[in-house]
Amino acid sequence: MNNLFLPIVSLWYREVIRFLRQPSRVIGALVPPILFWFFIGSGLGKSPFQTFSPEENYMQYLFPGTILMIVLFTSIFSTISIIEDRKDGFLQSVIIAPIPRSSIVLGKILGGTTLAFFEALAFLLLAPLLKIHFSWNSLFIALLLLFLISMGLTGMGFILAWQMDSTQGFHSVMNLFLMPLWFLSGALFPLESASPWLRLLMILDPLTYGVAGLRTAFYSQSLHSGGNFPSLTLCLFSSFIFCLFTFTLSLLVCKRKT
Repeated sequence: MNNLFLPIVSLWYREVIRFLRQPSRVIGALVPPILFWFFIGSGLGKSPFQTFSPEENYMQYLFPGTILMIVLFTSIFSTISIIEDRKDGFLQSVIIAPIPRSSIVLGKILGGTTLAFFEALAFLLLAPLLKIHFSWNSLFIALLLLFLISMGLTGMGFILAWQMDSTQGFHSVMNLFLMPLWFLSGALFPLESASPWLRLLMILDPLTYGVAGLRTAFYSQSLHSGGNFPSLTLCLFSSFIFCLFTFTLSLLVCKRKT
């Protein structure tokens, strides 16, 4: 068992320590989304989307999407360390070590998941300023969704980073995916107000279910409203499937010989 868990813990710990030793990464992951949320939310003021109550403002509506943005950028770009480790020769030494490849995948993905999860948790502390008050049930749902989304997105970053040798190329490819994924997640506008073709893309976007689930958890009055799509059960299930899919694909990519 040591052969499995010791590499996982070591790689996880290395990712966390590397992140904490670079304060600019912490600032870069937290400050831009906060500024985006504050200026866009303040600029639009009253929410044009009456999703929960007539008193809701756009800052409240945008809040779950901003948390997802923090998770998205932190989890995806934490996997750049894979490319850096390959250039430094560290990854090669890990690969030839007598440990299962699943340990490498789990250690790396759990490291990125931890970073994304706790950065999102730090932003979540602003919730009382928006008069968002959690019950234990809604808090558990929000944290579970954040963990699943963080792990799923880190897995997606792992899949791409494992096959690339250039950080510049990684940035280019990820920018091609990141913003469209976020824009189509329902972070800026609800599914119901989109045109039919755009609605189809939003339904196919796995992040749509993360945003909808977080939004439902944040506003307890809608926790049991079964009429809204997607439902909370569907959000949790879809986020779990996304997480499982990216993790399984990461294992297959890592085990493939090149």
